[in-house]
Amino acid sequence: MKIPTLPFTVTDWSAVAETRHRGETGEAIWRTLAIGDLRVRQVEYTPGYLADHWCDRGHVLYVLEGELETELKDGRRFTLRPGMGYEVSDSGDSPHRSSTRTGAKLFIVD
Repeated sequence: MKIPTLPFTVTDWSAVAETRHRGETGEAIWRTLAIGDLRVRQVEYTPGYLADHWCDRGHVLYVLEGELETELKDGRRFTLRPGMGYEVSDSGDSPHRSSTRTGAKLFIVD
């Protein structure tokens, strides 16, 4: 990930338009700031959310609220709570998907 040239920017996430993405179950609500190839997001998963795909894109993810379950395609599972996060590369060697029983709010850079 390389942050492209840009002026100092302040983001009021409550003013960023939402986009909604259906999961296998539940919904993901994204607020996205796109800067060239860089994507900065505040993401909320509704209770009962399960992603409808395995993701192989690299991310830096931080849990703001709730509880997130992350499953790797190799079978490993991780439970992340507020103050926790993960980093995964674009190499494609760690396909992963998210779910939550209770709902979660995340900050993601990719």
